[in-house]
Amino acid sequence: MKVEFASLSIPLERRLQTASVVHWVFSFLGLGKIYFNVSLEKSLHSALFLVLYATWWLLDWDTPSKGGRRIHCIRNSVIWKHMRNYFPVTLVKTAELDPSKNYVVGFHPHGVLVAGAFLHFCTEATGFSQLFPGLTPHMMMLTLWFRVPFFRDYLLSGGLVPSDKDSASYVLRRWGGGNVLAIAVGGAQEALDARPGAFTLLLKNRKGFIRLAMEHGAPLVPVFSFGENELFDQVNNPEGSWLRRTQHRLQQIMGISLPLFHARGMFQYSFGLLPYRRPIFTVVGKPIKVEKKHNPSQEEVDRLHQTYIEELCKLFEEHKTKYNVPEDRHLEFI
Repeated sequence: MKVEFASLSIPLERRLQTASVVHWVFSFLGLGKIYFNVSLEKSLHSALFLVLYATWWLLDWDTPSKGGRRIHCIRNSVIWKHMRNYFPVTLVKTAELDPSKNYVVGFHPHGVLVAGAFLHFCTEATGFSQLFPGLTPHMMMLTLWFRVPFFRDYLLSGGLVPSDKDSASYVLRRWGGGNVLAIAVGGAQEALDARPGAFTLLLKNRKGFIRLAMEHGAPLVPVFSFGENELFDQVNNPEGSWLRRTQHRLQQIMGISLPLFHARGMFQYSFGLLPYRRPIFTVVGKPIKVEKKHNPSQEEVDRLHQTYIEELCKLFEEHKTKYNVPEDRHLEFI
């Protein structure tokens, strides 16, 4: 009997892990709202429900820009632990972070669906609070997603905040410290270059987060997630191709990029939208001291930006061979 139970437990565990990833993929694709729309249409009380929700939305309008509203039972849900084990995903600490300070964390690379960043900063599946006691993570996400009914509440429950300056400043100016503002610096545009074996980061001219850190005197923390780009294949879209031009145009219109990605299916490994089961190791670097300046000059921003790039490269070079990156591979910046 012991053998039978053992043999049955593995498929069950894998089914749970796969189900959790399906939930995450469709949530980040914004398809959760479809479920609610269908449910409401079938409900006899849908009109009243919509009125009540609209009223709640108006009263709650400023919450995303005021640090959000996390719900700990959702952040600690067992579904995220199954998702962590699916890949699996590991958070690696290399230095202490003082909980009396606020930090700006630069997360690299964006990947297709920022899987590592989501698990680390929007859930407790990888033990962020245990590794960095006294710190509360807030991850930034495109503002437009906070305008989607119901989906906004789901985002808020995980600690996500809109990617605008007011929301960022609110987190960083909180007295007493203990806040971490996580930014996927390359953003949606970098997702268009996310594919296995890619180490190209959209960072050369991304300096807004540097200026933000200087204005609040918040130390910068470089983070590199090994394996983030290994989760999906992507249709070839080199610069100058009609597909890349179309994707850029859609990004300008909609504010989001649309990478044509694929990986495995739920019951087969040849094609589908589920990510491959490949490990992710997210390495948190040491903090870079930042002097507070209300209105830093461009030269000062450029100098700190160069320091940040050097520290990020150092972090990558020190750890790459541990996570199966060839010795001759290095970060490239565009």
